[in-house]
Amino acid sequence: MKTGKPTIALRSILGLIFVAAPLSAALHLAPEPALPPGAAAFSKALAATGYMLPLLWSTEIAAGLLLLRGILVPFALVLLAPVIVNIGAFHVFLAPGAMPGAIVVGALEIFMAWQYRAAFGPLFAAARQTNPGQGEDPQQDGRKIRAA
Repeated sequence: MKTGKPTIALRSILGLIFVAAPLSAALHLAPEPALPPGAAAFSKALAATGYMLPLLWSTEIAAGLLLLRGILVPFALVLLAPVIVNIGAFHVFLAPGAMPGAIVVGALEIFMAWQYRAAFGPLFAAARQTNPGQGEDPQQDGRKIRAA
């Protein structure tokens, strides 16, 4: 894939968001925004697990660093996809006041996924089944099955 300047700039912005935001939250660098009751309860529940927020933050930071460096970009986008879906759902259902930020992050993810779409083709390709128990002849593809 040929990477142009706009792609590099938008990839870097997405990477910076996913490095700066979790670091800010984990290190308490900025005051926590006031959340509606449902959103506050959800955030408190995640924190109460003791593992979920560190796991989430470390995943976001790792993927953000990959985006900033421009290495394994499709992998970084796959790591961030469920996080971004949850960010969107969080703002749709629990805290609609900050929806513009979620829309920007979602749009950046979709743009980057489109730019790297060739890398995602194998994820959506139907696998050829070669299980002999399913009616295919294992000799057709040149492999031999040893008797147990």
